[in-house]
Amino acid sequence: MRRQIRGWLTALLSTAVVAAGAGTASAETASAEAVRPPTTYPELPATVDGGAWKSGHVQGMAVDRRKGFVYFSFTNLLVKTDLTGKPVGSVSGFTGHLGDLDFSTTDGRVYGSLEYKAAKAFYIAIFDGDRITEMDMDAETTGVVSTVHLKEVVEDYTADMDGNGVFDGDTAKTPDHRYGCSGIDGVAFGPAFDDRRRGGAHGTASTQLLTVAYGVYANTTRQDNDHQVLLQYDIRRWKKYERPLTETAPHTSGPGSPDGKYFSYTGNTTYGVQNLDYDAHTGNWLLAAYKGTKTQFPNYSLFVLDGSKPPVSGPISGQPQPESGRLLPLLARGLHHPASGTYGWESSGQYGLVSLDDGRYYLAEAGTVVEDGVTKQTGKAVLNRWTGQVPTPFTPVPTVAADGTTTEPSGYADHAPHPGRLGHLHPKHDHGHGHR
Repeated sequence: MRRQIRGWLTALLSTAVVAAGAGTASAETASAEAVRPPTTYPELPATVDGGAWKSGHVQGMAVDRRKGFVYFSFTNLLVKTDLTGKPVGSVSGFTGHLGDLDFSTTDGRVYGSLEYKAAKAFYIAIFDGDRITEMDMDAETTGVVSTVHLKEVVEDYTADMDGNGVFDGDTAKTPDHRYGCSGIDGVAFGPAFDDRRRGGAHGTASTQLLTVAYGVYANTTRQDNDHQVLLQYDIRRWKKYERPLTETAPHTSGPGSPDGKYFSYTGNTTYGVQNLDYDAHTGNWLLAAYKGTKTQFPNYSLFVLDGSKPPVSGPISGQPQPESGRLLPLLARGLHHPASGTYGWESSGQYGLVSLDDGRYYLAEAGTVVEDGVTKQTGKAVLNRWTGQVPTPFTPVPTVAADGTTTEPSGYADHAPHPGRLGHLHPKHDHGHGHR
């Protein structure tokens, strides 16, 4: 509770300071912004093929619209392509779990979740995309990756909730792990949830915070795992924490606590938020998850946080001891389950979800191919448009060829994947992540 209050107050103070500075600067910059030409980006294709790789399945994507590159996370491999799908570089050698990605328009780098559960170490991996110019660049020795340790995640993951003095490790079948925390996965940049200037134009917050979503174990026998947990960090001073990746000697350089900690009641899902993204077009946040298994919930696979409403303080239901926190409301649209009060949709997005901030999204399509007797994982970014319809809120954008012919979309967005459908890594690379 004390950590949550401290984080909330820090977030409010950060917002206030930025707002004060913005007031004095606005007059100086107004005239310059009035004549600044609009940002132009390369035209985005209907699909970008991320290739086929001997790796884990695709976990997330990030798009550098200005320079025209797409980044794909394949669990233990990062692949960089141009907009035609041509590979231009990759980063390999990860023995942990590389998850969701997002691109920072502020510093031009790619941020991703990175887990080493056996070492009780959880990081944000930061990739210098400009330096990823060759295939199979080593994550530890080439200097293209730096990492920041997340102490808050470690504390919740390793929490001895039954008080028997023994941490039961990477397993869902335990009362350990505060909130059911299995680590981290979804990451995205967006405004502070506690930004008091919401309600005007969407997406206009001055500071983009990094939001990190917990993975949450699927467990039907406990009641304290029915919230999605999201941490927010102001990363403007993170340079002092960044360290090279050293898998044999994991470091602990990072912030002591997040700038805000938040909860959203969705019902338990399988491994929490797989992909997270902020849509500046609507001001809402999208959370894609593998379906949960509790029968008292509808087990939707896509949830949307209502960005027009600030979080409220309230009880975090189901905790062993009464606990309060900052609660994020779901958007009251889509499918509705009156008994639980939850809203959501049935959709893909668990393997990759990127908002283009204009009503369009790239959703990842995952699959496998066999080449020369070797099974490889595939990933493809497919352009979709948000409709908000139920049960599936996305519709793929048809591909129009040069001769004017149209290729109908695949309908992949209509189904919600479940972990295990694509298999997993060879045991020596799996590191306890199962089928995530």
